[in-house]
Amino acid sequence: MKILIMNGPNLNLLGVREPGIYGDSSFENYLPMLKEWYPEVDLEYFQSNIEGEMIDKLQEVGFSYDGVVLNAGAYTHTSVALADCIKAITTPVIEVHISNVHQREEFRHHSYLSPVCKGVICGFGLDSYRLGIDALVNL
Repeated sequence: MKILIMNGPNLNLLGVREPGIYGDSSFENYLPMLKEWYPEVDLEYFQSNIEGEMIDKLQEVGFSYDGVVLNAGAYTHTSVALADCIKAITTPVIEVHISNVHQREEFRHHSYLSPVCKGVICGFGLDSYRLGIDALVNL
């Protein structure tokens, strides 16, 4: 099984960016634990602050991988282009968020991606990624 974990803008700053919301661990420190927990899954990681690079990567893997765990960051609330891309590919996508976006600012309550994703997980810290992988493994 092959799964892509994709993080969007500013998620390269995990561990230093607003630790009260996003925690004090970087994703690079968390990824080895995920790989340890899922030795049977080939986990690939990609992060970009650039919407077009994210779309290119989704198109690259979107017809051959078994799943994508996507935290699109702020693009969740703004990107029709990412939504169109997810709708166009055949690989299932799980939308994840570290924080509970529904407890935050009003603009974060709307996702352009949720309607085209297989499911949504939010509010469990970095564990949201593990839950997303679990969802894909058990599809």
